[in-house]
Amino acid sequence: MNLLASRAQLRASFLRWALFTVPACVLLGFLSGQFSGSGADDYWFAELTKPGIFPPPMWFGIVWTVLYVLMGVALALVCAAWGARGRGIAIALFALQFCVNLAWSPVFFALHEIRAALVVIGILDVLVIATIFAFWKVRKTAAMLLLPYLVWILFATLLNYQFLVLNPDADGVEPSNAVQRIEL
Repeated sequence: MNLLASRAQLRASFLRWALFTVPACVLLGFLSGQFSGSGADDYWFAELTKPGIFPPPMWFGIVWTVLYVLMGVALALVCAAWGARGRGIAIALFALQFCVNLAWSPVFFALHEIRAALVVIGILDVLVIATIFAFWKVRKTAAMLLLPYLVWILFATLLNYQFLVLNPDADGVEPSNAVQRIEL
């Protein structure tokens, strides 16, 4: 026998990793959105002029959930690849791009920094491409699972740019907790 682990052992290792990485990715993505104030009830965002290609808001939660699941599965595949050359670098790149991913929502929605968010998502684009290349060297399937994520963030980059072009005066507007009271 020339294998260090049987197929069943490798599958079990992947499943153990996936039981951690998938919920972690979904939960952290959800928390980033919740704590940044993103959503339909955000007055600042509601007042922005939306680009013509802006999809219905309900799709964002659906798409991001699917993407976070795919990201968690891809990470689990790489984490389970014990002894694979480049595994550590691939995991480190994933962690870095994931942190940048989580930073975008607070920069855009909480800080109202459209231009800074465009810089953040541009950095994210580059890091995701690097992560895909690193994952490809470890597990090709893991790299392919990140391709829908890359397509979506490239689309999000275009949206971010169009928001900046259509709303230059909204960039950097101080977040306000003011409440307008109307008496009848």
